[in-house]
Amino acid sequence: MIDESINHKKIHKENIISIMALAIPAMIENILQVLLGTIDTYFIGKIGIEAIAGVGITNLIMNIYIAFFLALGVGTTAIVSRNIGANDIDNANKVVRQSIIMAIGIGTIFGVINLIFSKDILLILGAEERIIEYALPYFLSVAVPSVFLCLMMTLSSSLRGAGDTKTPMKVAFIINIINVILDYILIFGIFNFNGFGILGAGMATTISRIVGVVLLLWEINRDKTKIHINIFEKWYIEKSILKSITKIGFPAAIEKLIMRFGQLVYGGIIIKIGTEAYAAHNIAGTIESFSYLPGMGFGVAAATLVGQNLGAKKPDEAEKTGLISYFLATGFMVVVGMIFYIFAPFLAGIFSEDLEVIDLTAKALRIIALVQPFLSITLVITSALQGAGDTKFPMYSTFIGIWGIRVLGVYIIGLQLNLGLVGVWLAVAIDIVIRGIILIIRFMKGKWKEINVK
Repeated sequence: MIDESINHKKIHKENIISIMALAIPAMIENILQVLLGTIDTYFIGKIGIEAIAGVGITNLIMNIYIAFFLALGVGTTAIVSRNIGANDIDNANKVVRQSIIMAIGIGTIFGVINLIFSKDILLILGAEERIIEYALPYFLSVAVPSVFLCLMMTLSSSLRGAGDTKTPMKVAFIINIINVILDYILIFGIFNFNGFGILGAGMATTISRIVGVVLLLWEINRDKTKIHINIFEKWYIEKSILKSITKIGFPAAIEKLIMRFGQLVYGGIIIKIGTEAYAAHNIAGTIESFSYLPGMGFGVAAATLVGQNLGAKKPDEAEKTGLISYFLATGFMVVVGMIFYIFAPFLAGIFSEDLEVIDLTAKALRIIALVQPFLSITLVITSALQGAGDTKFPMYSTFIGIWGIRVLGVYIIGLQLNLGLVGVWLAVAIDIVIRGIILIIRFMKGKWKEINVK
């Protein structure tokens, strides 16, 4: 009995080490992305508020495209990890090749649409002429070559599926430095070079993404990684693999789109509540995004290890790694939640000097601080299910949560009951709690263990 207990503790320790080894680089990568966005906004803000608005509109459009890019990444991670777990390296390599082909196809299609209908797309979103003047150069330089973003995300997902989260982290660090340097040079100029303004910001982003693709391809082309493809060999389409990736990835894309459009709708409702409420909502959302970082990092670990254990015919181990990933993420997120609750007014004051905005932001942060364990479920357990190939259930739960609870709740509690922004964030909290409960029940029932990803 003593030996059995010691072995049990040893297995738990090994699981925690494996999870942390995957999660920490993924967390660092996400932190780098947040910092990059902050630095980008700082540089672009020096051009003027029209430039910030132009970038904001472009990002709204890019978020829709990214939903499809992320979905391709989900499908790739799930199938690659399953093959790695089964020690079928050849098939894992085939999946990576087909994912790259899909990334080139999807990215090129969106790029052509952006090139042909660029101004029309911006006008549909309600951009004024003075905003379009700034948005169009940035949009053309970022959205048209979106194939590089799609490729970068797909290649990173391939490596994560193989259990390598360090390489995407290192590449993110390198391209972030390149982007910051190029931002300064291409926006403002250096020596006798005057810079390109807002166009320079877009060029810096795209050039850094091209470098990222080259570095990731170089890494995958080496013999040192678990997955290895020769980019110079003959490539061909394998319909069965493309079908498998699409079957898993498509529901994940729909889930992201459901969330994006829901956010647009309840964002419009918040605008009706008042300018101060909308400003406070955006500030609270910006601060809240930092609590997502641990959940996203451990979500990567959960997706990878669940897939690999299912491939190795170890469903119980898959469940165990998913739950341990959740508990570890929750530990980090509860600490962040405590910081939100205690220092809410101070954190709000960093972004605004308006006392009403600070008060509303603090109230919103204290509400979301209380539901961090449930927010952890929506991030980690969703990723674990997706790693198993169960992407339809998270899609259904997101639809119910965003449209049936959040949008409706924001309208009723925030607007009709006149609770304002407090009502909005209460609706958000209710959505997170209910969706979290639904997802953990799904995970514990274990139907995801029987899903065939081929």
